Amino acid sequence: MSEETAVDGADAPAEEAVVVTETMFGVPVLHSGGQVVLHPTREGYPGLLRDLHEDGFHSAVDLCGVDFLTHPGRDLPAGVTAERFEVVVNLINHRNRSRVRVRLQVPEADPVVPSATSLYPGLDAPERETFDMFGIAFDGHPDLTRILMPEDWIGHPLRKDYDIGRIPVQFKEAPAVRR
Repeated sequence: MSEETAVDGADAPAEEAVVVTETMFGVPVLHSGGQVVLHPTREGYPGLLRDLHEDGFHSAVDLCGVDFLTHPGRDLPAGVTAERFEVVVNLINHRNRSRVRVRLQVPEADPVVPSATSLYPGLDAPERETFDMFGIAFDGHPDLTRILMPEDWIGHPLRKDYDIGRIPVQFKEAPAVRR
């Protein structure tokens, strides 16, 4: 990993931008719980993932979506604009036993990010789940279809503004199992 300098204001309040003087692969870095947290732009996201992969981060542990509609305050480096959605990716370098978290801001008006499945095939299902639950599309994904909800389901249930409770859901009765 190519660390350059230290972070100023790591204990700043959540609503304020943190002044960052550290970068990795040209991307602003914060630290959270002893872990490096990178904040690329949407355009820089694929290149950052390639750089991390080449640097030994061969395992993608997780990818998830976050909706900050009701909780907009969070630590972000100065110059990074808070958006309603975030895609969070956790990677591991087993050789040097290190982890890195990538936090990508995703605008509500254009919730599309590049797919990471070409470098990390194990992110196929997590990208589909994030698409299904949050409506964040992954450009270049080989099979971006719903994975948890029925194909004809309308909406994305993990969005904070999803109208839960107003849609009557009919569940099929499970057949009795004899033991």
